[in-house]
Amino acid sequence: MKKLVFAFSLLSVSLFAGEWSGTISDSKCAAKHADASPASMKCAQACVGKGADPVLVSEGKVYKIADKSKVTEHVGHKVTVTGDLEGDTITVDTVKMSD
Repeated sequence: MKKLVFAFSLLSVSLFAGEWSGTISDSKCAAKHADASPASMKCAQACVGKGADPVLVSEGKVYKIADKSKVTEHVGHKVTVTGDLEGDTITVDTVKMSD
């Protein structure tokens, strides 16, 4: 029985590999900048420049980014991110601009 419980515990903390499309925003305003408009982009870039963390807003959910340097140049843009999800944090493998 202990082995079964241990196996389920490993599954519950395992990473979920996937792909998410959305907007790179900032942790201060998050979903308020999800439209990727010029005004939102400018504000998100300013907030990240002042120390806010970049985040991904996808389908109304805000995801933290483990390696912020991989998305910093995309703040304010619509992107598709691939990587691993653990909790609400994505460890980014790739970032590509969306149309």
